[in-house]
Amino acid sequence: MSRQFFVGGNFKMNPNSRTEKKALCALLNQADIDSSVGELCGFFRDLEVVVAPPALYLIPLKEILRKEIKVAAQNCYFKDAGAFTGEISPAQLKDAGIPYVILGHSERRTLFHETSEIVAQKTKAALASSLSVILCIGETLEQRETDQTAKVCSEQLQAAVDVLTEADWSKIVIAYEPVWAIGTGKVATSKQAQDTHADIRKFLSSAVSPAVAEKTRIIYGGSVNKGNCVDLSTQPDVDGFLVGGASLKPEFVDIINATRKK
Repeated sequence: MSRQFFVGGNFKMNPNSRTEKKALCALLNQADIDSSVGELCGFFRDLEVVVAPPALYLIPLKEILRKEIKVAAQNCYFKDAGAFTGEISPAQLKDAGIPYVILGHSERRTLFHETSEIVAQKTKAALASSLSVILCIGETLEQRETDQTAKVCSEQLQAAVDVLTEADWSKIVIAYEPVWAIGTGKVATSKQAQDTHADIRKFLSSAVSPAVAEKTRIIYGGSVNKGNCVDLSTQPDVDGFLVGGASLKPEFVDIINATRKK
C-alpha cells in the first residue's frame, strides 16, 4: 500500500530568539513545496510536514506558519493536570490545538532517564487526549556493533504494545533514530535504514497485527540532510524523516521535497 510520506523537523532547544524563529517561519511559508492538492484543506499531496519548536513557541508558530505545516510538541507528561512543575500535559496541548507530540527521543531517554515504560505511559496519555504521536526508538553505537539493533528496537516498542490497543497505532508514527547518528554527521546507509525499518515492520506484524505493520509509517532520523535524503527516501520501508539540525537551515525545504518528481 502507499503510505503518506512524513517529514518532521525537531528544532530541539532552538532557535535562540524570536527573530530567528520568524526567519525560519518565513523560509517555510515561502518555500516551494508541492501543495497542488489540498491547498485549502490543510495538507500537501502525498506528504505530511510537521515541525516541533520549543514549548515557548508552540502557539506563536502555529499562528503564523502556513496551514499545511502542522506543529508538534517535543514532549509531554502522562498526567492531565497536577503538581508537576515544568511539565506540559496532553490535555493542554489538545486545548492549544497542537496535533502532534514527539515522545521517547533518545535525548529524553539518555539525558532525562526516561524508560521505555515511561515513554509508553506518555504515549497512552497523549493518544487518550486525541494527539498523534511521533514515537522514537533507536540503538547506541555499542548496541549496533554487537548486533543488537533489532532486539533494542523491539524491546522499546514492546513497552508501548503492552499498553496500547490495535486501534491506537493509527495515530502513531515510529521514528527510528540510531543514537550514534544523531547530531554526529554519521548516517545509517540506505541499506542499514531499510533493513532496520523492515525489522520494525516485521515486529509490528507479529506483536500487533499485519494490518498495523502495513499502515504504520516508519521514518528515519539521524543526520538527515540535503545530500542523503533522496537516496534514503527511495527505500520501500522508509516513509519519511525526523530531521534535527538541518530543519533549522534552508536545506530543510530540499529534504521536504525529497520525493518530488523531477
